[in-house]
Amino acid sequence: MGFSVLDYSIVILYLAGVTIAGIRISGRQRSSRDYFLGGKEMSWWSVGFSIVASETSTLTFISIPGLAFKSNMFFLQLAVGYFIGRLIVSAVFIPAYYRGDLETAYDFLGKRFGMFLRKVTSSVFIITRVLASGVRLFATAIPVHLITGLDYQSSILLIGAFTLLYTYVGGLKAVVAMDVVQLFIYLSGAVASFFLILSALPNGWGDVVTFATANGQNKFAVINSNWGTSVIDFLASPYTLVGGMLGGTFLTMASHGTDQLLVQRLLGCKSKWDSQKALMLDATFIVLQFAFFLLLGLALYAFYGGQTFQAIGLTTSDEVFPKFIVEQLPTGLAGIVVAGVLASAMGTLSSSISSLASSTHLDLFKQSRWGNALTEKSEIGWSRFWTLFWGIFLIGGAMLFTDTKNPVVELGLKIASFTYGGLLGTFFLGLLFPKTNQTDALIGFFCGLAAMTAVLTFSQIDFTWHTAIGCAATIVAGNASWFIRRNAATR
Repeated sequence: MGFSVLDYSIVILYLAGVTIAGIRISGRQRSSRDYFLGGKEMSWWSVGFSIVASETSTLTFISIPGLAFKSNMFFLQLAVGYFIGRLIVSAVFIPAYYRGDLETAYDFLGKRFGMFLRKVTSSVFIITRVLASGVRLFATAIPVHLITGLDYQSSILLIGAFTLLYTYVGGLKAVVAMDVVQLFIYLSGAVASFFLILSALPNGWGDVVTFATANGQNKFAVINSNWGTSVIDFLASPYTLVGGMLGGTFLTMASHGTDQLLVQRLLGCKSKWDSQKALMLDATFIVLQFAFFLLLGLALYAFYGGQTFQAIGLTTSDEVFPKFIVEQLPTGLAGIVVAGVLASAMGTLSSSISSLASSTHLDLFKQSRWGNALTEKSEIGWSRFWTLFWGIFLIGGAMLFTDTKNPVVELGLKIASFTYGGLLGTFFLGLLFPKTNQTDALIGFFCGLAAMTAVLTFSQIDFTWHTAIGCAATIVAGNASWFIRRNAATR
């Protein structure tokens, strides 16, 4: 049906509305603690929904339905692992963070091992987050480009400029508040699309079931019982039961326990209990959300008569939902759904900008000789400077990409993936092994990175195993260093 003037008006109204609301809701900020942690006064439910929005990029909004369209619901095995991982973070990591009144995730490592390790891990986070966020921002422009016809650079600028404005002025309070709004906007668009598909099918949900189970297939399948023909084959197979659940568990422990992008929100709660409630709200909601997006993909499969994405003229399954939005949604509703696409993109981008700025300011600049004597007023100025710096950097970097096959895109995603295991292992060394020191942690961390470099370079092991392998290598190397050091001291 195309994208009409009304649809464009809805999108523009949405962008202006969230920007103005984000600026107004932020309140007065007196210090970097107010700016980056919301004064540690944020409600648990808003933080919980904010985490959901932060980790739900446009890629999730578009790719998860496409995944079910071309295959089945095996991805839910990973989502169950996500739930288990959040339980562990809630029980193990959050109590440790609230005992120390921390400002960032890496502040824990600084207090446990020393300032040098805090700066090293924070720097690694900054480098990998820049690469991953730049890639993700470019990727979010792809569906906007497909739906609206805007070129990639215009799409990136559209998403980035409005997001940076309210993030720069409002800090974490504005980011969290707008995340909550954006969460329900993108879900409303997806739910509206789902029921529109069902209403267009002659037998509604019955047709979804018919096509999903036709010709002996079962696209409703959740558990993958295939163990492969060998250990290597098993490790290389995507979405196996063990790999999915174990991989989801370790990936979540790393992302929600060691990544400043999400830990920043957990540290902004009023208390340990509020932080734990926020994380469990996120844990429950994220599983339900993934299940819904997968069912949306099956509904799209029925709508297009059980054809493959190639048969309906597409090059990837990620284009199925954008195709439906452009061709099938009525005027007005298309604008709401695109606002939802932008909402998921803006929630992720604002979180990236804020976490990069907070880690730069609190872990690096404030710990240097230039940042030691900052006044409260100058702290706010510097905090906003780092927000502006990283916002412009991410937007400009994403605009350098020209197509989805750019090898820099693949490099950025690989670099971002292999650091998680090393970071998680280092945190476990601090939490579970009291005799290890900073030298042991540094050796373990870099051994974990080396192990992941070898895995990515010389093997076909599926990504679901990467974090667990890097974490195990870090813990083993760190404890081996402690064992060798102890024996050398007793001689």
